[in-house]
Amino acid sequence: MTKHLNPNNFCIIMAGGFGSRFWPLCSVTKPKQFIDLVGTGESMIQNTFRRFENICPRENIIIVTTKAHEAQVRRQIPDLLDYQILCEPFRRNTAPCIAYAASVINTINPNANIVVTPSDHAVFGAGEFERNINDAIQMVDSHDWIVTLGARPVNPNIKYGYIQFREAGIRGTSSKIHKVVTFVEKPPFEMACQFISSGEFLWNAGIFIWRLPVLMEAYRRHLPQIAERFFTLNLDTPAKQLRETYTQAQNISVDYGIIEKADNVYVLESEFGWSDVETWESLYMAKPKDDSGNVIASGHVLTYDTHNCIVHLNPEKYAVIQGLDGYIVAGGADTLLICRRDQEEQLMKFNSDVELMKAKKNK
Repeated sequence: MTKHLNPNNFCIIMAGGFGSRFWPLCSVTKPKQFIDLVGTGESMIQNTFRRFENICPRENIIIVTTKAHEAQVRRQIPDLLDYQILCEPFRRNTAPCIAYAASVINTINPNANIVVTPSDHAVFGAGEFERNINDAIQMVDSHDWIVTLGARPVNPNIKYGYIQFREAGIRGTSSKIHKVVTFVEKPPFEMACQFISSGEFLWNAGIFIWRLPVLMEAYRRHLPQIAERFFTLNLDTPAKQLRETYTQAQNISVDYGIIEKADNVYVLESEFGWSDVETWESLYMAKPKDDSGNVIASGHVLTYDTHNCIVHLNPEKYAVIQGLDGYIVAGGADTLLICRRDQEEQLMKFNSDVELMKAKKNK
């Protein structure tokens, strides 16, 4: 039996990132949203799209990306309608990205409930995720709220944003919904430890849910220049006008521009597992380990006297690893990386050195 989905439910998937932190798997031309990082058999953007097919009608899922990545989106998620892929002419952070998609949605359904999500985060527990998103949609459908999802911290991670909330729930709603007190970006380790021990903080999962009129009013109040320029855009906007609009746009995140300033923001304490998978270390922490503390994310791998490593190889490759402790072993299209986990900050240098080596070889 086909599941009935609310035609007012829309999703904006932000997929314009150029990050190459997972080198050598990822590159500027193929960033992590197009890679199967977590070993599911699908890329991050495919996983994200599939999750929302159970929440929104398929035709209500809109992907915002760049022209450089449009072809990859179409290959990985075929049969999308023209309006479901919006290509930004320039990257101007998340506030312009969301405003562009919201303006297009406004031409389709001015009463839309909109979920905004990154394309490259890992979610563990699809059923819990679906239930939490649907709960948040119900809340914004009956309140003029902006709801963000928060994940219960499992360690004092200093690379995540944190949300402080009021302990008391909101009368007449789920006990898991709380008024937001403040946002804190990437705190020092000692502060992160205090956050966790207080029980008043959640990780910021970067997922926002709001009704379209609430979204547009928030932009008009907090980012009026973006609202004025972007809320006139639609699918028929000439390419030249779109470029001019982006050229003049503020380079600002929706978090800083709206979410951290608005007084109607609530956080739903989520029940699914979550990681933003920003680094090899965060992927290691998010994945189940074997008895030796190893994560075999991809590939056919035998380990001997090997501990606390993360291995990500071509899924068709076989490998034997012996005698390593605390390493990243990752295979790209033409490069194999073997690097200590605690030296991951050197990846940019390694990448640069390899590219220099290739350039010398090809002279």
